[in-house]
Amino acid sequence: MKWIILLIAGALEITWAVAMKMSNGFTVLIPSIITGVGYIASAVFLAIALKQLPLGTAYAMWTGMGILGTTLLGVVLFQEKMSIPQVICVILIIIGIAGLKILSK
Repeated sequence: MKWIILLIAGALEITWAVAMKMSNGFTVLIPSIITGVGYIASAVFLAIALKQLPLGTAYAMWTGMGILGTTLLGVVLFQEKMSIPQVICVILIIIGIAGLKILSK
């Protein structure tokens, strides 16, 4: 259950970050509201996950999920470009997240 809660926290982090981009500097109401609610909800779910997971592992995975999700959605939704070195770095983040999950107890 702790990993599902952390996954929800990561998904909410991606949600608020993408909504923040869509809010155009908090000038568009609905994405601005989603940003605030998503930010708080993400922190709440992370706090719940931290009751059972080590801080370093949980935080690294939470931020890593955020990096992966926002990077992919940036490419898909906002036509952001990625260079080969950036793709390699994202792959390294994936490897790091998988390693943290595999090695944590």
